[in-house]
Amino acid sequence: MFLTKLTVNHRSAAFLRDVADVHDMHRTVMSAYPELPPTTTYRRTHGVLWRIDAPPGGQVVQYIQSHTAPDWSRLPDDLLLKPPEVRSLQPVLDAIQPGRRFAFRLTANPTRCIRADDDSARRKRVPLRRPAEQIEWLIGKGEQHGFVIPASRQGTPDVATSPSPKLVGKRREPRHITIDPVRYDGHLVITDPAAFTSSLINGIGRAKSYGCGLFSLAPPRGTPSL
Repeated sequence: MFLTKLTVNHRSAAFLRDVADVHDMHRTVMSAYPELPPTTTYRRTHGVLWRIDAPPGGQVVQYIQSHTAPDWSRLPDDLLLKPPEVRSLQPVLDAIQPGRRFAFRLTANPTRCIRADDDSARRKRVPLRRPAEQIEWLIGKGEQHGFVIPASRQGTPDVATSPSPKLVGKRREPRHITIDPVRYDGHLVITDPAAFTSSLINGIGRAKSYGCGLFSLAPPRGTPSL
């Protein structure tokens, strides 16, 4: 597996276009991978997940993970401030062991189902807005995907949430896409290496084509890098 780091020129016309419509962002990311016959599994076949980190006043960075080696030569000339940085994720995969603790970052799309307003049996998904609900969602995902969130020194789950910029897709009628991503930063402990490896490779939650679901792992604070 491969992880790419793109240092983005946030003033470029290409980036401004892409952040205005997440469909364009998805198209730009997928331009680095060989085309396949028309299929809904195009992203999944190449194992592509991505996330944008854009701290206030800081450098915009896009991370892209994939099974397939990317070819970034098709990117617009003014999109990047320096060449793409691509590395193997094998050292991270090799480090996944029962009881292993990691620092992590995840941008996800925590939602829940509610009954639609028309009194029918139809249900719809709505974003979770309260931090406590967002953390509860992640803890539930951990039960499915082989990890737990340990307690902090204060006795609360060792994870913090922060809102990320809304993602909007404008070009698929009749329904536009609106995603309210949440960024999680904290620590986790591996309970089931096989299940966690699958979640690391395939992502967790919804909106994986649109910048959600990608785990980034690092050693806990104060330990050597992977």
